[in-house]
Amino acid sequence: MDEKNISAENSFEKKPKNFIYEIIEEDIKTNKWNGRVHTRFPPEPNGYLHIGHAASICLNYGIARDFNGKFNLRFDDTNPEKEEVEYVESIIEDVKWLGGDFEDRIFYASDYFEQMYNWAVELIKKGKAYVDDLNPDEIRKYRGTLTEPGKESPYRNRSVEENLDLFERMRKGEFKNGQKVLRAKIDMASPNINMRDPIMYRIVHAEHHRQGNKWCIYPTYDWAHGIEDSIEKITHSICTLEFENHRPLYDWFLNELGVYHPQQIEFARINLNYTVMSKRKLLKLVQEKFVDGWDDPRMPTVSALRRRGYTPEAIRNFTDNSGIAKRDKVSDISLLEFSIREDLNKSAQRAMAVLKPLKVVITNYPENKTEELEAVNNPEDSSMGTRKIPFSREVFIEQTDFMENPPKGFHRLIPGGEVRLRYAYIIKCEEVIKNKDGEVIELHCTFDPETKSGTGTSQKKVKGTIHWVSANHSISAEVRLYDRLFSVEEPDADKEKDFLELLNPNSLEIISNALIEPSLKDSKPGTRFQFERHGYFCVDTKFTTKEKLVFNRTVTLKDSWGNKTK
Repeated sequence: MDEKNISAENSFEKKPKNFIYEIIEEDIKTNKWNGRVHTRFPPEPNGYLHIGHAASICLNYGIARDFNGKFNLRFDDTNPEKEEVEYVESIIEDVKWLGGDFEDRIFYASDYFEQMYNWAVELIKKGKAYVDDLNPDEIRKYRGTLTEPGKESPYRNRSVEENLDLFERMRKGEFKNGQKVLRAKIDMASPNINMRDPIMYRIVHAEHHRQGNKWCIYPTYDWAHGIEDSIEKITHSICTLEFENHRPLYDWFLNELGVYHPQQIEFARINLNYTVMSKRKLLKLVQEKFVDGWDDPRMPTVSALRRRGYTPEAIRNFTDNSGIAKRDKVSDISLLEFSIREDLNKSAQRAMAVLKPLKVVITNYPENKTEELEAVNNPEDSSMGTRKIPFSREVFIEQTDFMENPPKGFHRLIPGGEVRLRYAYIIKCEEVIKNKDGEVIELHCTFDPETKSGTGTSQKKVKGTIHWVSANHSISAEVRLYDRLFSVEEPDADKEKDFLELLNPNSLEIISNALIEPSLKDSKPGTRFQFERHGYFCVDTKFTTKEKLVFNRTVTLKDSWGNKTK
């Protein structure tokens, strides 16, 4: 999008009203940034993006879009030991998929390493930074506590010349990891612990995914973050609340350097119940194979939600409906599920699938006859048209759609009872066939030819309608029913238990012998459907092959996760 000045008279009625938008509107009215709005999304490439990151992407890009500004994607790649190209590629894909249009503005902190180094040298020359020999434990001890001031390092008053020499030698690789650090010289008695001589550089002898072995000293996030925003001329640096106490430090660095100074605004991150958001914990789930990867549909990552069948529109609606707050909160996963139901109800083609088949023989239907019945693709959108589904003498229905001794209010098939087959005929159960163990394995029914759906002449009505597939035409498929990853609402709340103890043992049920209607035979990975009466499903992009279709359940039709087949 083109960057341009925005007049104070511009109307913002269509934009969401939250405190960040109000700040930006006021900045535009006062011409604070000469009418510019420039935001960024600054992920660390040390893991896959999750739903919390999606909220930040939608917010930052949405601001740039709504105020005719610019949006950058910038990687804070300052920790070579934890970063991988795989993460970089996945993040780029996720941001694009969510609709975050950064155009050609993709940047890396590592592109600015030389400038960061030169500015660090400038602070040393001003007596505002020094090389410290204390080890990490000693630095932690000297820093003090929230109630006690810190203590100055014995190396704090080295001369400028000595600090310059040591810092240059650090860069040349003369020292081992942890042997020395560069620290800002601020105030060891500051009530804000972040201001107690924070570390700016540490020694890390590791290969960087973009810089190779060019560097062996790496900037800390606190040193790099504000500088990156400054270099890119960001106007509004939108951060989550944990960076609020770091803002005075960012301000100090930029003021001491006398460089361009963005405006930092903090907002509350979006957390989600029945899951964890910590990258460390998510990585543990992946590495210890509690899930089948970062994109396992039970994970809260963007790639997992995409594989599960979520749409970018649904995620954007979820983040919009969750709102922008000034205090941390936990969003109910039901709100996320509602968003995808609402979206797929309008866009997903309907289909019939039988997950746990029970054979039905319609004894008075001709043995070699097959009818092509017409089915509606989506009752919410007539433009999606209809499809043909075959009907024959033998069909399969759900095992749960038949009961010999039904409870009151059961309106499906019972001995001697009648039910309508969706888009087809009314059938009556005449005989129940069981195996030697007394299990029902087959039903013999009759049909009324005058009750054909849409064209029948009979006035007969029944209370129940069930789905089915033709035995001779159905296709075998694997169906994966996903439940919530954890069995408790807040798996991080119980500090006495390892979060792995709280995993839901029933978070995945694999049905290997489901049957689907033949219209789904050539479905492409990623295609979404509503399996009537079951929920919304997506063709899996990981396990589907030419020989086998695999469907992931995206979400149930109703907010009833305890019942996996309704």
